[in-house]
Amino acid sequence: MLSVKPYTPADAAAWDALVARSRNGNLLHLRGYMDYHAERFADASLLIEKDGEPVAVLPANRDGEQVSSHGGLTYAGLISSRALRAEAALEAFEKIAGHYRALGAKRLLYKAVPHVFHAYPAEEDLYALHRLGARLVRRDLSSVIALREPFEFTGERRRAVAKARKAGLSVRTGGDLAPFHALLTDVLARHEATPVHSLAELRLLQGRFPQQIVLHEVADEHEVLAAALVYDLGPAAHTQYLAASEAGRQRHALSLLLAELIEHSYAHKRHFSFGISTEQAGRVLNAGLVAQKERFGARAAVHDCYEWEFA
Repeated sequence: MLSVKPYTPADAAAWDALVARSRNGNLLHLRGYMDYHAERFADASLLIEKDGEPVAVLPANRDGEQVSSHGGLTYAGLISSRALRAEAALEAFEKIAGHYRALGAKRLLYKAVPHVFHAYPAEEDLYALHRLGARLVRRDLSSVIALREPFEFTGERRRAVAKARKAGLSVRTGGDLAPFHALLTDVLARHEATPVHSLAELRLLQGRFPQQIVLHEVADEHEVLAAALVYDLGPAAHTQYLAASEAGRQRHALSLLLAELIEHSYAHKRHFSFGISTEQAGRVLNAGLVAQKERFGARAAVHDCYEWEFA
């Protein structure tokens, strides 16, 4: 028999231990990452236990009658160990519904962990949602390179990388986040957008996870030409942010940077993720953005979101 209980700060160590041994959890689901903006969300996370031992956790927050998994994360869903098998997953979801229903919630917005971030197959949750009548309400398109399979940069990208190397540009790791954040802010402002994280938040998160949140840059003596903030997610590396200055674009600095990350820094990973290229809840594809990623050999993986009305 499984049981569910609400997460409390006293459960942090047990939570993180479960994520560390899970099939589909990563940096994003550790409490030190989740809780950096805890004041913005009413936490409704759950631990799923068998005989008093966690076999899964559900990162979640509640807003009125709706629970989300999780409003502050790109994806979450049921983070499970190998101990949670198919029939147990069905039981877990039934008890999750019972718990939230008793609190007055009527639905769960479920952002499943895309399979490219799984360390081991973990899609019992998708089957359970299907059985329980959940419906797909959003699908975003992400771009991912399968690093252990043959892939190719286009000739245009290869030539751009060669030009940057011939000009003497090179990649460095580490450095101050402030110039990077200023560049990122400037680039996004041209598209009437702002970074999801403030400089203070990025410094806080990198301070907590210095081995997993890493800044890579191409710079000359005067300025940062291109930069990538990469999240090490275990089986995958993910470019959380990419930015290049006008001078960097002219000198192909971002092409060089990505080539170095893909072919050297993170070549030992299973996947290299560029993130989504969709807008308006997945209904609009940014064709120019996705084409840039495809020129490095990336192809589509989807981020799915389900709405589950509790019966």
